[in-house]
Amino acid sequence: MLKFDFSHCVDSRFPIFNTREQLAARYRETEEALTTLKSQEPGFLKILEHPEALDELLEYKPALSDFDNFVVLGIGGSALGNTALHRSLKPFQWEFFSREERNGLCRVFVWDNVDPDFLHDQLWLVGLNPPSAEASKTVFNVISKSGNTAESMALYLYVRKALEKQGLDPRKHIVFTTDPEKGILRKISRKEGFKAFSIPPEVGGRFSVLTAVGLLSALAAGIDIEKLFQGAREAKKRLLSTPVAENPAALIALHHLLYYEKGISLSVMMAYSNALYTWADWYRQLWAESLGKRVNRSGQEVFVGPTPIKALGVTDQHSQVQLYNEGKLDKVLTFLEVESFRHRLDIPSMHPEHEGLSYLGNQKFNDLINLELRGTEYALTKHGRPSMRVVFPRIDETHIGEFIVTYEMATTLMAALLDIDPFDQPGVELGKQATYALMGRAGYDALAKEIRFAEGEDS
Repeated sequence: MLKFDFSHCVDSRFPIFNTREQLAARYRETEEALTTLKSQEPGFLKILEHPEALDELLEYKPALSDFDNFVVLGIGGSALGNTALHRSLKPFQWEFFSREERNGLCRVFVWDNVDPDFLHDQLWLVGLNPPSAEASKTVFNVISKSGNTAESMALYLYVRKALEKQGLDPRKHIVFTTDPEKGILRKISRKEGFKAFSIPPEVGGRFSVLTAVGLLSALAAGIDIEKLFQGAREAKKRLLSTPVAENPAALIALHHLLYYEKGISLSVMMAYSNALYTWADWYRQLWAESLGKRVNRSGQEVFVGPTPIKALGVTDQHSQVQLYNEGKLDKVLTFLEVESFRHRLDIPSMHPEHEGLSYLGNQKFNDLINLELRGTEYALTKHGRPSMRVVFPRIDETHIGEFIVTYEMATTLMAALLDIDPFDQPGVELGKQATYALMGRAGYDALAKEIRFAEGEDS
């Protein structure tokens, strides 16, 4: 299991730190939130009771053996989880391995932006621009629940046309992940025979990494999706039955709530592992879209939401930690630590005449990185800055599945304590509609006119 250390969040010496009495005073309402979560069982928990949902994915696995490249066309919740799974569970140089070195498994690329320079280079990698034989070895996964996501659909249109220009059948090179019944992609799949996987209607994008949204690309690269599910399911069972005082998900939420009420509104996730760094990206979306809300459940304006920030140890010890130690006291840090890395590297012993170098000799990089974490943690505490730590015994599918569910539950519990809805995102919708209007989509003429007037284009 993952290990959680909250000891650097509780300290009576510092006025801003949480105390055991403050925590205990909020156990009851947190327990009520946990009970409600268990009884309501939102979609991201409900799916874990249906491992048969993996069957369709596993049945598709032989078809993936025909391809060298798997490209995700998605954005936000349709991309961040994919990237995090691959960066944490595959070698960093995976995309540079030969097919033989990959044992016939796919390289995975995630196209999560519409920057034309980024896309130009990515298109070249998979043989679409300029055209090459590499395109025949590539499958594209278009992910959009509604089929209305402008970025993903623009990429779909480009890829389909480019495949057709090369004389390739799009139905053999494009697969959809979308709503099981509704939406543009579902209509196209039914009419034209495209393979389409389903996103459960009750699961929103930022909670969807353990659906086909994240699991299909994981399968393509040889990640054990059954172990991911197993780790998540075991964590769900354990967390829903553990009292608040010993419950990591509840304590993550409760500590953040108490600090937020004291004016500490920034939440930094600092991974002391390059492999875990992209999970800080995933966390940023989960935390920001779920907890940043204008109104509470009663419709009253509250304008709440802690701001998530990502950092990488040890890199950001030399770029951000000065601010964290001596800047404004508005941050709580979460460290991600790895006990057993996949590899061990020794530091050679040289220059015994130089004390500034000799102390490093005969030690290991594995120890150095975690001792750097401890040093940063100690310095923060000495400066009166709170932090908590999540410890991975090792990085594998089971522990990643546990991490996902723990933070999905922590986010949902935090929302309950703030009395807000963690599953909507009204602040995102207006921006989407404005994009439709500015791109000339039918039915958005009035909004387009309003935007032009606001920008001074119309008088």
